[in-house]
Amino acid sequence: MSENVIIIGSGPAGHAAAIYTARAKLNPLMFEGFMAGGVAAGGQLTTTTDVENYPGFEAISGPELMEKMRKQSLRCGTRIETLTVDSVNLSQQPFSVTVGDKTYETKIIIIATGATAKRLQAPGEDLFWQKGISACAVCDGALPLFRDKHLVVIGGGDTACEEATFLTHFASKISILVRRDKMRASKTMQERVLTNKKIEMVWDTVLVEAMGNKMLTHLKIKNVKTNKESTLEAGGLFYAIGHTPNTEFLSGQLELDETGYVKTRPGATLTNIPGVFACGDVQDKTYRQAVTAAGSGCMAALEAERYLSEKPHSNDKSNSGI
Repeated sequence: MSENVIIIGSGPAGHAAAIYTARAKLNPLMFEGFMAGGVAAGGQLTTTTDVENYPGFEAISGPELMEKMRKQSLRCGTRIETLTVDSVNLSQQPFSVTVGDKTYETKIIIIATGATAKRLQAPGEDLFWQKGISACAVCDGALPLFRDKHLVVIGGGDTACEEATFLTHFASKISILVRRDKMRASKTMQERVLTNKKIEMVWDTVLVEAMGNKMLTHLKIKNVKTNKESTLEAGGLFYAIGHTPNTEFLSGQLELDETGYVKTRPGATLTNIPGVFACGDVQDKTYRQAVTAAGSGCMAALEAERYLSEKPHSNDKSNSGI
């Protein structure tokens, strides 16, 4: 029996898509993943402590917010399997989704697998993750934990500059660690941080170890040219070294950009294959916020519903063209 909609992924985008398709009586099936990409079902928010920028909640923990979304999806009629999708076949309709030794057929696939923040795997990183270490300054930088502290950003691109600039609203001082003697960031972004009195550049430097007691307090760093190690006070550490979109299971069947994100039509969630939609961080490398992910999940659901009503049995390519 063919499914109407299979949703792959269980972050805010996936659950928004599930809620909308379930309310449209499409009986969606969600594969929420089992430690997919090393992250629990619910996505990156399950690794976050306090969330203060999701509308409707003054403050809520990331895991609690995702549990509320999951319960709402189930209440609306979504069927959820705690399994990770191994592969998909997008070469013909109905599409097929393989999970373990089972294969499911479906008219629609909504991809909401997100992107995983890159880590350095330095000693102490796991111990102080979300106890002073984060991969999203916009998400976490305004928390009381980081206010009026000396904060450190690692990275040399535009994202590092943006995160450092954002943090200046809350921190007493920002240090940007760059492993080379120059940045990859655009000239405009470089100028923004180089002229900001709250930001200092620490060139030719890498992280050796994160240190502290119950919370992060210091970093051991090393100059790569002199090999000299030193200790830097740090009330918070923010990685700005990029994200890896979770698209390996697609096996090159869908059009991706140069960094592996799913390409969608501007202002929509349509991919280059009719009947396949992508939402959330797997196709958004600009905003990467829970609220924008949820919004794009709504878009994917509405576009999927429209696709089924207009072309229930068609292989027409007219909704591609991204």
